[in-house]
Amino acid sequence: MKLAVIIPVYNEVRTIAEIIKRVKAVPIEKEIIVVDDGSTDGTEEIIKQIPELKFIQHRINQGKGAAVRTGLDLATAEIVIIQDADLEYDPNDYLKLIRPIDNGLSQVVYGSRNLSGNRSSKKIYKWGGIFLSYLANILYNIKITDEATCYKMIKTEVLRSLELKCERFEFCPEVTAKLGKRKFKIIEVPIFYNPRLHSVGKKIRLKDGLAAIWTLVKYRFID
Repeated sequence: MKLAVIIPVYNEVRTIAEIIKRVKAVPIEKEIIVVDDGSTDGTEEIIKQIPELKFIQHRINQGKGAAVRTGLDLATAEIVIIQDADLEYDPNDYLKLIRPIDNGLSQVVYGSRNLSGNRSSKKIYKWGGIFLSYLANILYNIKITDEATCYKMIKTEVLRSLELKCERFEFCPEVTAKLGKRKFKIIEVPIFYNPRLHSVGKKIRLKDGLAAIWTLVKYRFID
Protein backbone atom coordinates (compact mmCIF):
# COMPACT_ATOMS: atom_id res chain seq x y z
CA MET A 1 0.00 0.00 0.00
CA LYS A 2 1.11 3.54 -0.72
CA LEU A 3 2.04 5.85 2.15
CA ALA A 4 1.36 9.58 2.42
CA VAL A 5 4.03 11.30 4.52
CA ILE A 6 2.73 14.63 5.79
CA ILE A 7 5.49 16.96 7.01
CA PRO A 8 4.21 20.06 8.85
CA VAL A 9 7.07 22.51 9.13
CA TYR A 10 7.61 25.82 10.88
CA ASN A 11 11.03 27.49 10.98
CA GLU A 12 13.16 24.36 10.50
CA VAL A 13 15.74 25.77 8.09
CA ARG A 14 18.52 23.67 9.66
CA THR A 15 16.84 20.29 9.29
CA ILE A 16 14.16 20.37 6.59
CA ALA A 17 16.40 19.33 3.68
CA GLU A 18 17.91 16.44 5.65
CA ILE A 19 14.60 15.04 6.90
CA ILE A 20 13.13 15.09 3.39
CA LYS A 21 16.27 13.34 2.13
CA ARG A 22 15.81 10.63 4.78
CA VAL A 23 12.12 10.22 3.98
CA LYS A 24 12.86 9.87 0.27
CA ALA A 25 15.47 7.20 0.99
CA VAL A 26 13.01 4.83 2.65
CA PRO A 27 12.30 1.98 0.19
CA ILE A 28 8.53 2.23 0.23
CA GLU A 29 5.96 3.59 -2.22
CA LYS A 30 5.02 7.04 -0.95
CA GLU A 31 3.95 10.59 -1.60
CA ILE A 32 5.55 13.40 0.39
CA ILE A 33 3.35 16.33 1.37
CA VAL A 34 5.11 19.32 2.93
CA VAL A 35 3.02 22.02 4.58
CA ASP A 36 5.00 25.14 5.47
CA ASP A 37 3.11 26.77 8.33
CA GLY A 38 4.20 30.38 7.83
CA SER A 39 7.97 29.97 8.27
CA THR A 40 10.03 33.15 8.39
CA ASP A 41 13.58 31.75 8.55
CA GLY A 42 14.14 30.66 4.93
CA THR A 43 12.58 27.20 5.24
CA GLU A 44 10.23 27.93 2.34
CA GLU A 45 13.08 28.69 -0.07
CA ILE A 46 14.80 25.39 0.71
CA ILE A 47 11.62 23.35 0.20
CA LYS A 48 10.97 24.98 -3.16
CA GLN A 49 14.32 23.67 -4.43
CA ILE A 50 13.48 20.03 -3.63
CA PRO A 51 11.73 18.09 -6.43
CA GLU A 52 9.01 15.44 -6.24
CA LEU A 53 7.00 16.95 -3.40
CA LYS A 54 3.50 18.19 -2.88
CA PHE A 55 4.09 21.60 -1.31
CA ILE A 56 1.59 24.05 0.13
CA GLN A 57 2.04 27.11 2.33
CA HIS A 58 0.13 28.80 5.10
CA ARG A 59 0.87 32.48 4.79
CA ILE A 60 0.56 32.90 8.56
CA ASN A 61 1.41 30.41 11.29
CA GLN A 62 -1.68 28.41 12.27
CA GLY A 63 -0.22 25.50 14.24
CA LYS A 64 0.83 21.90 13.68
CA GLY A 65 -2.69 20.53 13.79
CA ALA A 66 -3.89 22.97 11.16
CA ALA A 67 -0.92 22.06 8.95
CA VAL A 68 -1.68 18.34 9.32
CA ARG A 69 -5.30 18.90 8.31
CA THR A 70 -4.16 20.84 5.24
CA GLY A 71 -1.82 18.00 4.29
CA LEU A 72 -4.52 15.40 4.82
CA ASP A 73 -6.71 17.17 2.28
CA LEU A 74 -3.98 16.57 -0.34
CA ALA A 75 -3.28 12.92 0.47
CA THR A 76 -4.15 10.30 -2.14
CA ALA A 77 -2.35 7.29 -0.60
CA GLU A 78 -4.13 4.59 1.40
CA ILE A 79 -2.12 5.19 4.59
CA VAL A 80 -0.94 8.38 6.32
CA ILE A 81 1.88 9.13 8.73
CA ILE A 82 2.96 12.46 10.21
CA GLN A 83 6.67 13.27 10.06
CA ASP A 84 8.04 16.08 12.21
CA ALA A 85 10.50 18.29 10.34
CA ASP A 86 13.28 17.89 12.88
CA LEU A 87 15.50 14.82 13.23
CA GLU A 88 14.03 13.26 16.38
CA TYR A 89 12.35 10.37 14.53
CA ASP A 90 13.86 7.94 12.01
CA PRO A 91 11.85 7.46 8.79
CA ASN A 92 13.33 3.97 8.41
CA ASP A 93 10.84 2.94 11.08
CA TYR A 94 8.06 3.32 8.48
CA LEU A 95 8.92 -0.22 7.37
CA LYS A 96 8.10 -1.63 10.81
CA LEU A 97 5.03 0.54 11.28
CA ILE A 98 3.38 -0.38 8.00
CA ARG A 99 3.77 -4.14 8.43
CA PRO A 100 0.77 -4.71 10.76
CA ILE A 101 -1.43 -2.68 8.41
CA ASP A 102 -0.21 -4.57 5.34
CA ASN A 103 -0.91 -7.83 7.18
CA GLY A 104 -4.45 -6.77 8.05
CA LEU A 105 -3.83 -6.80 11.81
CA SER A 106 -5.00 -3.23 12.39
CA GLN A 107 -5.79 0.06 10.67
CA VAL A 108 -3.78 2.02 13.24
CA VAL A 109 -0.15 1.60 14.36
CA TYR A 110 1.69 3.80 16.85
CA GLY A 111 5.45 3.97 17.06
CA SER A 112 6.35 3.81 20.75
CA ARG A 113 9.49 5.51 22.02
CA ASN A 114 9.04 3.66 25.32
CA LEU A 115 9.33 0.12 23.97
CA SER A 116 13.02 0.44 23.07
CA GLY A 117 16.15 1.75 24.76
CA ASN A 118 16.06 5.34 23.54
CA ARG A 119 17.91 8.20 25.17
CA SER A 120 15.57 10.00 27.55
CA SER A 121 14.33 13.51 26.91
CA LYS A 122 14.00 16.04 29.74
CA LYS A 123 12.15 14.58 32.71
CA ILE A 124 9.19 16.92 32.26
CA TYR A 125 8.62 15.57 28.73
CA LYS A 126 9.23 11.96 29.68
CA TRP A 127 6.89 11.93 32.67
CA GLY A 128 4.39 14.15 30.90
CA GLY A 129 4.18 11.60 28.09
CA ILE A 130 3.79 8.73 30.55
CA PHE A 131 0.97 10.58 32.28
CA LEU A 132 -0.83 11.28 28.98
CA SER A 133 -0.59 7.60 28.06
CA TYR A 134 -1.95 6.59 31.47
CA LEU A 135 -4.79 9.10 31.18
CA ALA A 136 -5.72 7.92 27.68
CA ASN A 137 -5.71 4.29 28.82
CA ILE A 138 -8.01 5.06 31.74
CA LEU A 139 -10.41 7.28 29.81
CA TYR A 140 -10.73 5.09 26.70
CA ASN A 141 -9.97 1.59 27.98
CA ILE A 142 -6.99 1.18 25.65
CA LYS A 143 -3.45 -0.10 26.28
CA ILE A 144 -0.73 2.12 24.82
CA THR A 145 2.66 3.22 26.12
CA ASP A 146 3.23 6.39 24.05
CA GLU A 147 0.15 8.51 23.42
CA ALA A 148 2.20 11.56 22.40
CA THR A 149 4.31 9.86 19.73
CA CYS A 150 4.57 11.67 16.41
CA TYR A 151 4.55 8.36 14.53
CA LYS A 152 0.89 7.50 14.22
CA MET A 153 0.37 5.50 11.02
CA ILE A 154 -3.30 5.30 10.11
CA LYS A 155 -5.44 4.28 7.17
CA THR A 156 -6.31 7.51 5.36
CA GLU A 157 -10.04 6.84 5.35
CA VAL A 158 -9.94 6.25 9.11
CA LEU A 159 -8.04 9.46 9.84
CA ARG A 160 -10.42 11.47 7.68
CA SER A 161 -13.42 9.92 9.40
CA LEU A 162 -12.26 11.44 12.71
CA GLU A 163 -13.13 14.94 11.43
CA LEU A 164 -10.20 16.56 13.19
CA LYS A 165 -10.55 20.04 14.72
CA CYS A 166 -6.99 20.47 16.04
CA GLU A 167 -4.98 23.64 15.51
CA ARG A 168 -1.77 23.19 17.50
CA PHE A 169 -0.12 20.21 19.20
CA GLU A 170 -3.44 18.75 20.32
CA PHE A 171 -3.42 16.70 17.10
CA CYS A 172 -2.02 13.68 18.98
CA PRO A 173 -4.52 13.55 21.87
CA GLU A 174 -7.45 14.32 19.58
CA VAL A 175 -6.54 11.40 17.31
CA THR A 176 -6.01 9.05 20.26
CA ALA A 177 -9.26 10.13 21.91
CA LYS A 178 -11.38 9.70 18.80
CA LEU A 179 -9.78 6.36 17.90
CA GLY A 180 -10.27 5.11 21.44
CA LYS A 181 -13.85 6.29 21.62
CA ARG A 182 -14.65 4.45 18.39
CA LYS A 183 -12.86 1.29 19.59
CA PHE A 184 -10.21 1.13 16.88
CA LYS A 185 -7.45 -1.35 17.66
CA ILE A 186 -4.11 0.40 18.20
CA ILE A 187 -0.96 -1.69 17.71
CA GLU A 188 2.37 -0.34 18.98
CA VAL A 189 5.85 -1.11 17.65
CA PRO A 190 9.18 0.13 19.09
CA ILE A 191 10.85 3.02 17.27
CA PHE A 192 14.07 5.04 17.46
CA TYR A 193 13.97 8.47 19.09
CA ASN A 194 16.65 11.15 19.41
CA PRO A 195 15.18 14.00 21.51
CA ARG A 196 16.21 17.59 21.02
CA LEU A 197 16.06 20.56 23.40
CA HIS A 198 14.49 24.03 23.18
CA SER A 199 17.95 25.44 22.49
CA VAL A 200 17.97 23.69 19.11
CA GLY A 201 14.36 24.27 18.18
CA LYS A 202 12.00 22.10 20.25
CA LYS A 203 8.62 23.86 20.29
CA ILE A 204 6.49 21.97 22.84
CA ARG A 205 5.68 24.03 25.95
CA LEU A 206 3.87 23.42 29.24
CA LYS A 207 0.67 24.94 27.87
CA ASP A 208 0.67 22.28 25.13
CA GLY A 209 0.76 19.56 27.76
CA LEU A 210 -2.18 21.11 29.56
CA ALA A 211 -4.04 21.38 26.25
CA ALA A 212 -3.37 17.68 25.63
CA ILE A 213 -4.86 16.74 28.99
CA TRP A 214 -7.95 18.85 28.31
CA THR A 215 -8.32 17.36 24.83
CA LEU A 216 -8.27 13.79 26.14
CA VAL A 217 -10.83 14.60 28.81
CA LYS A 218 -13.03 16.71 26.54
CA TYR A 219 -13.50 14.10 23.82
CA ARG A 220 -14.31 11.41 26.36
CA PHE A 221 -17.55 13.21 27.13
CA ILE A 222 -18.47 14.97 23.89
CA ASP A 223 -18.59 13.90 20.24
